Amino acid sequence: MNFSLRSIVKTGLTAAALTLSGTAMAQTVICYNCPVEWADWGSQIQAIKAETGITVPPDNKNSGQSIAQLVAERNSPVADVVYLGITSGIQGASEGLVDSFKPELWNEIPEGLKDEDGKWFAIHSGTLGFMVNVDALGGKPIPKSWTDLLKPDYKGMVAYLDPSSAFVGYAGSMAANLALGGDFENFEPGLNFLKDLQKNDPIVPKQTSYARLLSGEIGILIDYDFNAYRAKYKDQANVEFVIPQEGTVIVPYVMSLVKNAPHAEDAKKVLNFVLSDKGQEIWANAFLRPVRSSTIPADVAARFLPESEYQRAKAVDYAKMAVNQKAFAERYLKEVK
Repeated sequence: MNFSLRSIVKTGLTAAALTLSGTAMAQTVICYNCPVEWADWGSQIQAIKAETGITVPPDNKNSGQSIAQLVAERNSPVADVVYLGITSGIQGASEGLVDSFKPELWNEIPEGLKDEDGKWFAIHSGTLGFMVNVDALGGKPIPKSWTDLLKPDYKGMVAYLDPSSAFVGYAGSMAANLALGGDFENFEPGLNFLKDLQKNDPIVPKQTSYARLLSGEIGILIDYDFNAYRAKYKDQANVEFVIPQEGTVIVPYVMSLVKNAPHAEDAKKVLNFVLSDKGQEIWANAFLRPVRSSTIPADVAARFLPESEYQRAKAVDYAKMAVNQKAFAERYLKEVK
């Protein structure tokens, strides 16, 4: 496949990953939405290279941007695989952007966490809550509930990713909506919560904000447990994770083979690896819940909050979550942003 300089700039690929002589380097698989700071994709990419010889260049898109790019490139695909929040995975399948592929350990993926035709399958999941930089609070109490975030004490400290663009932003907003009495047709509690939060001057980035949380620029980030545990145990930051008292949701993340992928055979090797024992253990060591739960080491499991806390985190109807994502984003842009 030929790559122009324009396509390299467009997709954010590095010169190290591609040659400018007009051909892609041997055994390169392009993954959309595989940022090194998110879910420890950095370690996964290194392991893929070590175990398979395949280079996967990092990519800093979010789920919404990845879908938009796949649509734009439908007639001449650049990506080989894509990593998405589950609602975006369902969208990618419904819009014909991804191909059928059932990886080697397909039968070990629980029902409900894979498309029956292999258009997407979960690789791990996370639980939404509050990632709190305790030092950045300056002595203020750690918030324990969604409504706590509305207190003037936290003015300018709270951040959430843009729900009209990033899947985690939508998932966090919907977690609040469901916890505060809404459902997938009734967005009022969630939208009212975000409107009230506007009075507290929230920070609303489009991309993962892990580094900004660690630096203290952001004090409280609506994010996943795995990022908080990574900050606490690997980066040795004074970070705590809170599962809101009103409840929250568990969210799977999925991968797919892009339709007409330029490097389909190598792409399948990558998809097989992320479900292998080694691949799943990397997710577990990054404090994600691997879809093959038997691969979680006991010492890692012991670092999670107690199961009594996780009882407030629920699985939901992800198909309904997907169907209503666009409508929520439109109302958010109209009524909140």
